[in-house]
Amino acid sequence: MNIGILADTHDNVAAVESATERFAEAGVEVVLHCGDYVAPLVIPYFEDFEVHGVLGNNDGELRGLYAAFDALGPGSELHGRFADLEFDGLSVAVLHGESLAEVRALAAAETYDYVCYGHHHERELTETGRTTVINPGAQFPTVPDDHRTVAILDTETEAVRFRTLE
Repeated sequence: MNIGILADTHDNVAAVESATERFAEAGVEVVLHCGDYVAPLVIPYFEDFEVHGVLGNNDGELRGLYAAFDALGPGSELHGRFADLEFDGLSVAVLHGESLAEVRALAAAETYDYVCYGHHHERELTETGRTTVINPGAQFPTVPDDHRTVAILDTETEAVRFRTLE
């Protein structure tokens, strides 16, 4: 299974459209969003995927965000501030990650196969023991082009690759 990972879309409709195109091209079935949608505006663009998301520090319209996730249908869920998920036997933690110390502690505990986070607007792919840490990049206007990316995790090969958004 291919899992698409993104964060910090900040109401950037063009970036979300580009991300969903990249995900569709890669055969992504499930999308993980590491927070900072800002408002429900972008959620309907993910209608072709099962989406699991967490809240970020800029997500203020909570009632609308939860309603937008509910409208995506069965399987999709806005998990609050943290998601503890499993796909094809792989354990995945998803959080927004304002505290890098918290992200690093989750990785160091080696409880999860993958720890996915956003907030810092810089893509990352690192290993801590058995845990892979992924920050998919961000779509905030001031983010440099080389960090305007999304990540795709192949659960069969456990390979992670980044795709640049236009």
